[in-house]
Amino acid sequence: MNKRSKYVSLYKLGCFQKNNHLSLPKNSTKMNELQSIIEQAWENRALLQETKTTDAIREVIELLDSGKLRVAEPKGDGWQVNEWVKKAVVMYFPIQKMETLEAGIFEYNDKMLLKRDYAAKGVRVVPGASARYGAYISSGVIMMPSYVNIGAYVDAGTMVDTWATVGSCAQIGKDVHLSGGVGIGGVLEPLQAAPVIIEDGVFVGSRCIVVEGVHVGKEAVLGANVCLTASTKIIDVTGETPVEMKGFVPARSVVIPGSYTKKFAAGEFQVPCALIIGTRKPSTDLKTSLNNALREYDVAV
Repeated sequence: MNKRSKYVSLYKLGCFQKNNHLSLPKNSTKMNELQSIIEQAWENRALLQETKTTDAIREVIELLDSGKLRVAEPKGDGWQVNEWVKKAVVMYFPIQKMETLEAGIFEYNDKMLLKRDYAAKGVRVVPGASARYGAYISSGVIMMPSYVNIGAYVDAGTMVDTWATVGSCAQIGKDVHLSGGVGIGGVLEPLQAAPVIIEDGVFVGSRCIVVEGVHVGKEAVLGANVCLTASTKIIDVTGETPVEMKGFVPARSVVIPGSYTKKFAAGEFQVPCALIIGTRKPSTDLKTSLNNALREYDVAV
């Protein structure tokens, strides 16, 4: 199997698997107990009135906030989605009460808490940035005026640039750069829907949109304005013939916006797609590798 056909096979096999039994190096008895309570409450919402249930939901959110639990996690050659954790996030909303919050001259009315203690966590947060409690943000992360929603996971050394948003349950790897205005989609329901995955070392150019469970492989480069949805055609044009895939950007790919002709009742029109025009070259200095990739392929960021 050649390298390019392997990309398509990986996508057809699926990068995600559903998991209802979380494998964590923790007290498995306690974790199974939490899962059981969450599953029962999901089937019988009357249980949301019981302290045992609300305590369990809040404990799951606390574990998410500290990074000890994840909505999705790498396992083997792919990722698994922990549906019961998503259920806990969904049920957290109805058990919270609306509250008016004041911060200087600003006033907010919401039911979700914000993250705190950034200095102790080693996270730099510029005024105007906010993240909801229940999102994990690792040490070394820099948040310019931006937003991270509940259930998201942002790993060490990542830059969330100005006006970038990280949606609920999205998984962002180490040393990722989310440029200005980037939109990373969130997903809570349907439960089986995979979150957006941005793996380690990815560079996401200005105003890119990545939604609907798209998976971007390690150290890929998305040029400015690339838009990736579950139905977006991603076309590898580096070989003699184009290779089409959807939902997955192979590791180290350099991607730019493109279009293809599609026939409609009213005539033929151009439809957006994404083009893989090359790969980042091997280098121990990823910054140098990134700069070279951008110069070589004339990619706007």
